[in-house]
Amino acid sequence: MNREQKQELISSLNALLAGQMTVVVTHNLGLTVSETQALRKQMREAGASFKVAKNRLARLALAGTKFEGLADLLKGPTGIAYSTDPVAPAKVAAKFAKDNKKFVILGGSLDGQTMNVAGIESLATLPSLNELRAKLVGMIQTPATRIAGVLAAPGGQIARVLSARAKQGEAA
Repeated sequence: MNREQKQELISSLNALLAGQMTVVVTHNLGLTVSETQALRKQMREAGASFKVAKNRLARLALAGTKFEGLADLLKGPTGIAYSTDPVAPAKVAAKFAKDNKKFVILGGSLDGQTMNVAGIESLATLPSLNELRAKLVGMIQTPATRIAGVLAAPGGQIARVLSARAKQGEAA
């Protein structure tokens, strides 16, 4: 990789990270290609991305972004998971780390606030943005269905009374 290619990689990574909400830094201690591809696939499905970059270039790319505090974590074979969803990369990374001992979470950052491993793991337990939206829609719809049930109940009661009265008239 020549100097121009490195500079282009740094600027593209810098621009990419500047628009993210969460970044998780991991150690990839001997992951195979298929394991890395599986991780990337899980990240994509959750709306996140995973990138392996040279530490020196990644440190330069972090400069000037809200994630500058993560530069100290970039030692050894590291990878960066990132997303605009606050919990997606943490959730996928924590799940993958639990299933694979070669993958270790070092720390991360949520909108510029640096977090340790415990912070990332607690972030991973939170519901995702889509789950929160679904809960909110469910909470909004519940009162509407109750109102509809209450409004329909008197009409149903009248229909049952009329039906019972008609049956009494037929029996007599």
